[in-house]
Amino acid sequence: MRVIVLGAGVVGVTSAWYLAQAGHEVTVVDRQPGAALETSFANGGQISVCHAEPWANPRTPFKALQWFGKEDAPLLFRLRWDPALLAWSVRFLAQCTPGRTRENIRRIVALALYSRGRLQALRQELTLAYDQRSQGILHIYTQPEEFAAACRAAALMREFGLDREPVDAARCVAIEPALAGIQSRLVGGDFTPSDESGDAHQFTRLLAEKAAARGVQFRYGCTIEKIAVAGGQVAGVVAGGDLLLADAYVVALGSYSPHLLQGTGVAAPIYPGKGYSATIPLGPDSVAPSVSLTDDERKIVISRLGDRLRVAGTAEFNGYNLDLNPVRCQALLQRALELFPELRPAAEPLYWCGLRPVTPSNVPLVGRTRLPNLWLNTGHGTLGWTLSCGSAAALADLISGKRPEPDFPFLGTAQP
Repeated sequence: MRVIVLGAGVVGVTSAWYLAQAGHEVTVVDRQPGAALETSFANGGQISVCHAEPWANPRTPFKALQWFGKEDAPLLFRLRWDPALLAWSVRFLAQCTPGRTRENIRRIVALALYSRGRLQALRQELTLAYDQRSQGILHIYTQPEEFAAACRAAALMREFGLDREPVDAARCVAIEPALAGIQSRLVGGDFTPSDESGDAHQFTRLLAEKAAARGVQFRYGCTIEKIAVAGGQVAGVVAGGDLLLADAYVVALGSYSPHLLQGTGVAAPIYPGKGYSATIPLGPDSVAPSVSLTDDERKIVISRLGDRLRVAGTAEFNGYNLDLNPVRCQALLQRALELFPELRPAAEPLYWCGLRPVTPSNVPLVGRTRLPNLWLNTGHGTLGWTLSCGSAAALADLISGKRPEPDFPFLGTAQP
């Protein structure tokens, strides 16, 4: 079967890989000159299965109100007339009940566990090196009430079979000695030794090279203009002025998926959540962490990528705006220097922002649409890399007429 994958981020490239492995003839189309040059380019770098709680949970609405109007807030809603954001927000609030949160966690965890296993197998099979570290992820807390909430969340995640262990301040420093300078401020943390970190951009670029070597065609620098629909199915994709034809089409365009789906009759309840990162060059005298960390109170993740430290996070709901906000950029650097007083960067940080494709439930959209030859693999929010290999492998199974392994509500199937 001929398959066109729209989008060359981590989700699109992994989709192409697994589809090709299943025996399909695959073409990937993307407007950028290479793979993973948008949202997958400089993200937080975590494979965070055990911390896969959705943003939609009972505590978020109250937190958002507390942070309202603060320019450096972890979660920032811009006051603007935006019907799409309003509609999305109403659906988001409906997902913040305890019952919906628990069910969404179950669904995300099932896919995330499967995905991590596929990533590990793929890494071994292809000998991929992308500054990966298999030292776990440590969440840290400086406020007792936040730590108490984290302990409750850890208990819930353990019910789903995850190894999320609350630890005291001394244990935090034993896991990551670079935290010694702020041990007196720490009230505790939780540690997940099975989680990982690494450079998603490097991973995606290397996988794209492997896929190309096995016959996947990549059409870079090719703007996707329209999905043409006729006779109740996709009749082709207009890209770069050409009409591209295939037997099946996969939309893996992240936050831009709803734009392309306009006119097809297929809805994708996705809104862009802008995230920021600072990539800090390290020198020989830098005292920086080696274990990937999450500062839950600031919604920031910190990952060691070779001789760089990636500090990323926060969420800004401001449409498709990609301007770098200097206040939010500086907040990332300032927090890193607070946590690691001896960090001593070797040069100025490189700042970046990208648009995470967030569904109201935080559960991604994977599977067949109402158009029989149109498929979605999008809406992964902050968990794009965490869920990418599992989503892609499952999608390849679905397109090939097989039942995927994870217990997940794939679109167009009878699964729960």
